[in-house]
Amino acid sequence: MTCTTRAAIALMLIAGPLRADQAGDFDYYVLSLSWSPGWCTREGAARGSEQCDDSRDLGWVLHGLWPQYETGWPDYCPTDVRPPSRSETAAMADIMGTGASAWHQWKKHGTCAGLSSEAYFETARDAYAMIERPEEFRRLDREIALPATVVEEAFLRDNPDLSADGLTVTCRDGMVQEVRICLTRDLEPRDCGADVIRDCTLSDALMPPIR
Repeated sequence: MTCTTRAAIALMLIAGPLRADQAGDFDYYVLSLSWSPGWCTREGAARGSEQCDDSRDLGWVLHGLWPQYETGWPDYCPTDVRPPSRSETAAMADIMGTGASAWHQWKKHGTCAGLSSEAYFETARDAYAMIERPEEFRRLDREIALPATVVEEAFLRDNPDLSADGLTVTCRDGMVQEVRICLTRDLEPRDCGADVIRDCTLSDALMPPIR
């Protein structure tokens, strides 16, 4: 056995066994709200996504409800739970944009919640409903540039139970992308883990208007 091999084994023993993602084994949720007009501008419209139809009038949509560890997160957990039916995922399109998005979120994140698909989507809908989405963003009639902190401040103003450490705003391609809110397993506000808090620092983040 070479010195390099012995050193590698020693490091593995010190670090302990790798954590295997298991359904129901997580510490808290991240509720992710996506600014739909931004996603449509970046990629959704080019894909022909029904989420971007002018008739949908979508603003902040539910990207997902993600089980989270204090550091890191589980995904694609093995589970014996019956997957959701097509009608079940389609029923989430009103807040998630499309049934396909709901299906993807179930496969990647919902399988780790330790819930039936019905209970997972019900929990996700409850979490979405409890957050007040600032009305001023629905009144945008043109693309604007603003500090990303303005978005955070608006959510904190309209949701006094939230704290600055329990909410983060992300950007992508120069645009406001998402608002991520950390919740306990009982959907109570809590501070986010250090790996979730990564606030966008842009002073001129773009926000396209609702179509």
